[in-house]
Amino acid sequence: MISHCVWLYFRFPLSFREVEELMLQRGVIVSYETIRRWCPKSGQPYANALRRRCPRPGDKWHLDEVFITINGEQKYLWRAVDQDGNVLDILVQNRRNKAAARRFFRRLLKGIGAVPRVIVTDRLRSYGAAHREVMPSVEHRSHKSLNNRAENSHQPTRQRERAMKGFRSVGGAQRFLAAFSGISPHFRPRRHLMTATDHRAEMTVRFAIWEQITGTAGLPATA
Repeated sequence: MISHCVWLYFRFPLSFREVEELMLQRGVIVSYETIRRWCPKSGQPYANALRRRCPRPGDKWHLDEVFITINGEQKYLWRAVDQDGNVLDILVQNRRNKAAARRFFRRLLKGIGAVPRVIVTDRLRSYGAAHREVMPSVEHRSHKSLNNRAENSHQPTRQRERAMKGFRSVGGAQRFLAAFSGISPHFRPRRHLMTATDHRAEMTVRFAIWEQITGTAGLPATA
């Protein structure tokens, strides 16, 4: 039950009450307050387990930042993905200056445990300044049209931000987006590159992995 609630909440732009209603349609009675406690608590461990099953990140990293609204104030969401679109890390910060870029670079290097061959960013000067300080030996390509991979990765977050009518706190946004960036992409294969048959087969595999990490493999389905 917990895994199904978490899947609904992080996979689709639903509120806790909407998840409660969907569970009720399946004959499962659970309050939205319980779902509100389950999803943040279980979402991050599930996301971490999915990331551990991912192949080693590529050596070409795309970095980008977008503004998000938190409690009526403008903050910035920094995101890094590899050349295959796999999310490497996200970080919510107050600024997008050199210090913020440097902090994100160091977080990436520590979390990934590897140095990329090349990083691709937009023309924000903060990237160049932080790059020269943190990873000067790495090639840096700075051009707006080169960074579509990272920009496209922001789209699911934008959809969720609109559905949630913004985030309420920086900590809450960081916790939600950290789990969301690990769970949501797992159920979003690159559909446009697959036939219908291949897509169904891929989703079958991904749901099987989800059942394994959530401990629900082999359990009877909810009526």
